[in-house]
Amino acid sequence: MKSGFVAVVGRPNVGKSTLVNHLVGSKVAITSTKPQTTRSVIRGLVNGDGYQIVLLDTPGLHRPRTELGSRLNAAVYRTLGDADAVVFVIDATMPIGPGDRLTAERLIESGADVVVAVNKVDEANRSQIVAQLVEASKWPFEHYFPISALTGEGVAAMVGQMITRLPEGPKYYPDDMTTDQPESVVIAEIIREKFLERLTDELPHSLVVRVEEIEERDDGLVDIRAEVIVERASQRGIVIGKGGSLLGAAGTEARHELEAILGARVNLDLHVTVEQDWQRKPLLLDRLGFAE
Repeated sequence: MKSGFVAVVGRPNVGKSTLVNHLVGSKVAITSTKPQTTRSVIRGLVNGDGYQIVLLDTPGLHRPRTELGSRLNAAVYRTLGDADAVVFVIDATMPIGPGDRLTAERLIESGADVVVAVNKVDEANRSQIVAQLVEASKWPFEHYFPISALTGEGVAAMVGQMITRLPEGPKYYPDDMTTDQPESVVIAEIIREKFLERLTDELPHSLVVRVEEIEERDDGLVDIRAEVIVERASQRGIVIGKGGSLLGAAGTEARHELEAILGARVNLDLHVTVEQDWQRKPLLLDRLGFAE
């Protein structure tokens, strides 16, 4: 049997999490148009005839401006050391930029076994796709695949190439698992996702969610209490919204998705707190689960 770990890397917002969700066949990573949506390495499991791929969805590599940003980059570099192969995702609709070049440089330095995925071909025209392939081919990687993580176009061929790069090995996880993320982390990320598209400017980067309690009642109702944390007092009012409108809308959407996932009715209790400049404070980052 072939089995191994495949890191999915790239600059922020190129569709890494969308690709992982497509390959797994279910949602294991939240998605958003906001950069740095992914803040931890998420494992997604792909099982097939004679193989198991453990996908490692990583935060986007970027020039860090905070302690959190430095820790996210460090998590990506650690993942490269653990991976048997790497899928390097770039965006067909955007010119190759500093973030793409930074990622390529790190991959070349690491000596990783790399497959390049030129994503979003469903949104790009033919000339954009060709131009991106020509530009990307200047890097010393062997295989390049135009794909759409959204529609699945070109993905099967890319997966076939990934499988050839896996070593012989054991089945690391049971067939019925899609991810090894703890339930509290999955819940926190789903809640955060519902705020991301409702917030603008720097607020999406300033928000994190921590699940404080999950308790199932005798009648099957699941009580979930979660803390929505922002960096400044002025942000608290924005996240709550006029008359609690934004908090209510995001909470309702999150509750519906959690009920579908958990297969039970959910009582979701959200409260918004301020932790001044939490992205820059090592001790707070440790407490929030962003390990060094």
